[in-house]
Amino acid sequence: MQVQQNPSIPVSEVYWSLLHKADKKFSKIRELPYYHRNRHEYDAYFYKVFKVYTQLWKFQQENRQKLVDAGLRRSEIGEIASRIAQLYLGQYMRTSEASYLSEAYIFYEAILSREYFKEGMFQDLSLANKQLRFISRFLVVCLLLNRREMVQQLLHQLKGLVDDCKRTFQETDFKEWKLVIQEIVRFLKADTAFMNIRPLRYSIVLECHPDSLPQVSTLVVRRSLRLRDAMLSSYHHNEVKFSEITLDTFRMLQCLEWEPSGSFYQPNVARNSQNGAPGSGRTNYSQDIADPTLPHNPRKAVLYRPSVTHFLAVSLIGINIALFHFHYYVFLACLLPAGSGMYSDANSLSMLPSPSDRLNPSCGQSKGDDSSLHASCLHFGSHGNGGINSIYPSDLVPFTRRPLFLVIDCDSSEAFEAINGVQKGETAAMLLSSSFSYQASGVGSSRQPSGSLFTLFLTAPMQAFCLLLGMSGADIDMDIYNKAEKLLSSSLSDWGSTLATSDTIDPVWAQVLTDPFLRRLILRFIFCRAVLSLYASTFNKKEFIPKSVPSLPASFLPTTVACQTVILQIANVFGASTKFIFSEGLVLPENRQGDDAELLPCS
Repeated sequence: MQVQQNPSIPVSEVYWSLLHKADKKFSKIRELPYYHRNRHEYDAYFYKVFKVYTQLWKFQQENRQKLVDAGLRRSEIGEIASRIAQLYLGQYMRTSEASYLSEAYIFYEAILSREYFKEGMFQDLSLANKQLRFISRFLVVCLLLNRREMVQQLLHQLKGLVDDCKRTFQETDFKEWKLVIQEIVRFLKADTAFMNIRPLRYSIVLECHPDSLPQVSTLVVRRSLRLRDAMLSSYHHNEVKFSEITLDTFRMLQCLEWEPSGSFYQPNVARNSQNGAPGSGRTNYSQDIADPTLPHNPRKAVLYRPSVTHFLAVSLIGINIALFHFHYYVFLACLLPAGSGMYSDANSLSMLPSPSDRLNPSCGQSKGDDSSLHASCLHFGSHGNGGINSIYPSDLVPFTRRPLFLVIDCDSSEAFEAINGVQKGETAAMLLSSSFSYQASGVGSSRQPSGSLFTLFLTAPMQAFCLLLGMSGADIDMDIYNKAEKLLSSSLSDWGSTLATSDTIDPVWAQVLTDPFLRRLILRFIFCRAVLSLYASTFNKKEFIPKSVPSLPASFLPTTVACQTVILQIANVFGASTKFIFSEGLVLPENRQGDDAELLPCS
């Protein structure tokens, strides 16, 4: 992209004109919400902004010496690179396309290695703050890419920089940066027990390729749906988070993406050209990530502590189907017919409340039993403001004009069973957490410090199993853990094949079984329900057992031999079978003792 330069105009004037134009466009796009009503309009404006910054970046590379002679500082080059990285990161958050995330990493790594903000940093407070903000944003990118060594390096640098700034700028309060450090330390402490044992993203190396998933009989269901959009919303009073990404959202966000072809787990280091741009000798992360055999990642809207109006507005704008994960965590997923390349028209959804009284009890008009009042809705804020901060089951009913997949993880999840039977056209599929969260011995609350146990079962089921038993990463022999992981993977694959051929499965579940992300959630839910139903401390206690609506086939109930055998096998691998209560006479099957069997992820 070449800038046409008039020879009579000094290079510096052309540069400053481009910079002014880029700054104006950057300010405008920064004010736009990620989840804009008109996606095409937002995308078109993004490419306009990106085009200007690409021109600016290339121009300063080609005219570096002239610009330096005219007064260009290294920090100004770093600012351009930082804004390009911000554009990439923002576009990843909007689209979930991994290539944008990898490009953000490349530019941030270039800024770090070339130390663009270092010169004069301790003489200029604004420059020091730019360096702090850059490191903070780079940390988010590295977390999302699972580049944990770089995370630790950046954290160490951030700590040292904040301490140096406090000494240098003694009159300035750096309390907010101390809080940032506390956040990331807490986040890493909560998420490191089983770090990188197995990617949370869907890996075709470890799991079935979507083309090889068993097909559902056309006698059971006439259509197959796939996940296209999802909304993840979190609102809990003491969540572990960094920036505006909570631990549970972080896990679920990854769970709904494809794992690139090993690139997140290879110690590749970007090489930079002499001008500071990513050079030709660097690894091309975008090409590593792109896999033409896989669909695009589902688009995800991530909302941290939204207001009810914001939550519903985003739902209406961008989501036609919902996978709501309420922690107060909502997982709202858009499902489209397999093969469809177009987004449906979300504007056709009506947000009028349902006339059903049982769906919309007023949180502000108690008639005696305040506990039942709070159990009938989800609170996105103070309990004292009536329905203004509450999500009711009736709020989600309008979305049932299209297929709806709900994952609700909160103490009042049972209230949303009321949606079943009053849908506006489609039966909603719901995975509901238990009303009480089990507190594992030695681990603490299921929401702190390890996040929600239900969400952990859906995103990292073997880790959840170990945490339930009070095991941490340091306690576990990795050979034993890997053996259990293979056993679980093989068992879930068998369950998936059985589900696909079941003649008793509800069409609501059957129509999503060919979607790898939703299929995996359903199978992990069955495992979670079986584990909690058979675990001695929660045995026969309905308040600790999650629920599916409509019901999944009876052949997958925890009381069946098939489910109990899998739990017994896995518990036996860890020597923990006595912590569960199994049916009398249940024994391990021959050749499946968890010791020598060759277990494959796909049946």
